[in-house]
Amino acid sequence: MEEELTKKEKLKLKTKAAAKKLKLELKKSISTAIAAAFGFLIALTWKDVITGYVNKIAESSPLKGNLISAIIITIISVLGILIVTKIFSIGEKNDI
Repeated sequence: MEEELTKKEKLKLKTKAAAKKLKLELKKSISTAIAAAFGFLIALTWKDVITGYVNKIAESSPLKGNLISAIIITIISVLGILIVTKIFSIGEKNDI
């Protein structure tokens, strides 16, 4: 009977540990989703500002229109990707 009790206790401990791990993962997922939502909000806010400046630059350029816009936005996006990748790679090195 005592052996069976320890099996129950082991199962109970495993269940608690799994529930704790699930709760932690859920918190991480929710915080990531909220951060992504704020990032999307920021991007939408800056979209109009960037579009206004790109349109002013495109008006004075001989290559008017979408080509200049595409080049400028591509450069900004690539720099953003490089910066974010660098930040997250530093975080991963610290986790090890």
